[in-house]
Amino acid sequence: MASETNQDASQSDGKATGGLKPTTAMLIADASAAPAEHPHFIHSLALHFAETAIFLVAVVGAIALGLGITAYFAEHHYVLAYLAAYAGFRFSDLIVREDAEDSPPRKELGRRIAAQLPLLATFAAAPFERTYIYGGSAPAFVSALGLLLELLGMWLALGARIQLGFFTSGRTAEHPVLVKRGFYRYIRHPIYAGTFLVTFGWTLIYGAPVTAILTLIIGTILAQRQMKSEEAAMSASFGEEYDAYRRETDALIPDIW
Repeated sequence: MASETNQDASQSDGKATGGLKPTTAMLIADASAAPAEHPHFIHSLALHFAETAIFLVAVVGAIALGLGITAYFAEHHYVLAYLAAYAGFRFSDLIVREDAEDSPPRKELGRRIAAQLPLLATFAAAPFERTYIYGGSAPAFVSALGLLLELLGMWLALGARIQLGFFTSGRTAEHPVLVKRGFYRYIRHPIYAGTFLVTFGWTLIYGAPVTAILTLIIGTILAQRQMKSEEAAMSASFGEEYDAYRRETDALIPDIW
């Protein structure tokens, strides 16, 4: 009867009884729920941008093929060989790569796209420098050296990743393994070293000294920053064992760095 009395009172005042005004608790709940949707929107927007960028690259590639870039590859065998080998390298690297299980797929995609931006800049800068500054083709021995470095880099990066997976097979989160065999016996970051050789080889394929120097400088800065972050995490995980390993080995180049 109490509820009926309240209803009658509402009607006598001429006020609608079909809905309730939001309480303070309801407003607080809505406000706290809003930020949860914001990261989702940002990730979705990033994926759309990435999809658009990939589509535009595909369109540019189709136009380039229509303009006769295949004839260019026919005349420049070292460039075509490099691209074919690099495609195999990227495909193999994805197969043997161990993805971070604690990273959301969208976050992982964004990280991978961002990591490729310096590489894409190098791929654009080297042919631009050769075409618009020097003209013609790079000397054959320089291009051959670039292809050789690319193959060595592939062997080092892929081999190190395979060794890392092999020596850590069967590990658990409670008992991690510090790999100090194989390539890791001589340098602490063979995957970075191999990837750097692969990238630097592209600048030699085109004979682009300015791009080569910039690749050395920027690549060194980026590698130093990444290695510092990873080594701090490894030192926190393995303690004195990793500190001793770091004192006994070099980072990228034996007896140099």
